[in-house]
Amino acid sequence: MAKKVLVVDDEKLIVKGIRFSLEQDGMEVDCAYDGQEALDLATANHYDMILLDVMLPKLDGFEVCQSIREFSTVPIVMLTAKGDDMDKILGLEYGADDYITKPFNILEVKARIKAIMRRAAIGQPAVQQHTEENVIENGDLVLDKSNRRLTILGEEYNLTSKEFDMLLLLVTNPKKVFSREDLLHKIWGEDYPGDERTVDVHVRRLREKIEPNPKEPKYVRTKWGVGYYYM
Repeated sequence: MAKKVLVVDDEKLIVKGIRFSLEQDGMEVDCAYDGQEALDLATANHYDMILLDVMLPKLDGFEVCQSIREFSTVPIVMLTAKGDDMDKILGLEYGADDYITKPFNILEVKARIKAIMRRAAIGQPAVQQHTEENVIENGDLVLDKSNRRLTILGEEYNLTSKEFDMLLLLVTNPKKVFSREDLLHKIWGEDYPGDERTVDVHVRRLREKIEPNPKEPKYVRTKWGVGYYYM
């Protein structure tokens, strides 16, 4: 089945170029030119990936990303014309999985999309089976790898794909400390151009979701000067 991508940008020439290139690779592409249209499409359809510009009419990309995260874990890649770190960090804080800075090479965009889709496919097999291998239980946490679901003491928590992947890695390797560099390479890939602050942002956001007290984490702990681990 063809992968379906939503491309959101108010610059129609950029949308046209991305759409043409992705369709050449056999993907289905929907387009939106403002934030409200993007949110409406994301609500009404299933997408394998969303490319989302930051600067949009009606609703900006951060608002759209935050709203989508209330009901979906679809991978979201932010497109930003600004090169400063703040836009990148804000995008990750609002639930984005990755970012690409304009101007970009369409080959880079396609490579990043395919890499994220491959990682998502590993976590979401075409035929999902509820077996003991697909359900990881450790302490209070139960992770269903087939459906990408987390429950803690019977309550379900909505995680993004990167948050789930990171937690799964930590939970399946209890007490093993992963450095920021280790996590960046294992979760985002060896060729990811971002820096280790990306990991810190995702850990902070994950703790805010699942920890009873994020300032004194029970699950995702810090080994000062080394990295993170699950106890």
